[in-house]
Amino acid sequence: MTDLTLDRYAAEITAQTQQLTAAVKGADLASPVPTCAGWSLGDLLRHLGGAHRWAEEIVRSRAAGPVPDDQVNDVSGDDRTDATALTAWLDEGAALFADALRKAGPHASVWTVAPDGTPVFWARRMTVETVVHRADAVAAVDGTYTLDQDVALDALAEWLGFIELPQVYESVEAMRALLGPGRTLHFHATDAAPGARGDWLVDLTGEAPAVRRTAATERTHGEPAVGLRGSAAALLLLMYRRDSVLEDTVEVVGERELFEEWREAASAWLRR
Repeated sequence: MTDLTLDRYAAEITAQTQQLTAAVKGADLASPVPTCAGWSLGDLLRHLGGAHRWAEEIVRSRAAGPVPDDQVNDVSGDDRTDATALTAWLDEGAALFADALRKAGPHASVWTVAPDGTPVFWARRMTVETVVHRADAVAAVDGTYTLDQDVALDALAEWLGFIELPQVYESVEAMRALLGPGRTLHFHATDAAPGARGDWLVDLTGEAPAVRRTAATERTHGEPAVGLRGSAAALLLLMYRRDSVLEDTVEVVGERELFEEWREAASAWLRR
């Protein structure tokens, strides 16, 4: 279950991409991206544009199995060229993908890398991909980053939902190494609207990681080993290690070492 509709995701993919391309207008493609070690701004734009086109092919063709993702991973290109053509290509790819999503609808059957099997998975995944990489682009040009609270909450929900899947860890052994008595983490989005589900409890005390999402008014049993409080956008960027982009910070109370260990292990899928 997602917080947003397929149509909203499609609109966000184009809007977030347009915000990104506007932010980097006139920038040097060779500028380093501080949040993506070793990447230039041109590398970042080619990666995101490739991701949009990869997902567009999956949805448009109703792919029943994996589609080659070379265009996602091959970020090579000439950063000495003018950025205008590259940003236009990026905007075009986002629009093509949004159109493919709307034509497919939310219930079509497509291959997905995690359980779901519908275009909604790719709509959400690419919305988050675009939101996070817009933060990277803003960091590269020393700009200002903001993100609507409902989009940030949904993106955070996706990240925390992934951690129940064994395939996001390096190995089953790495996942099990996180488990133990008293190992719980509580996330609280301080800007969640009244009644909105802006709290999560990550429970590492059982046989596998488990996540429970609640409203702020619901109380958890006992004190968590570590608690994190901040805006939804700040919590999201902290999970993706982009928190330096925001002036907004996250308050961490309790065993910060547990949080760092857990985030490192649960981020393995991002490093593949």
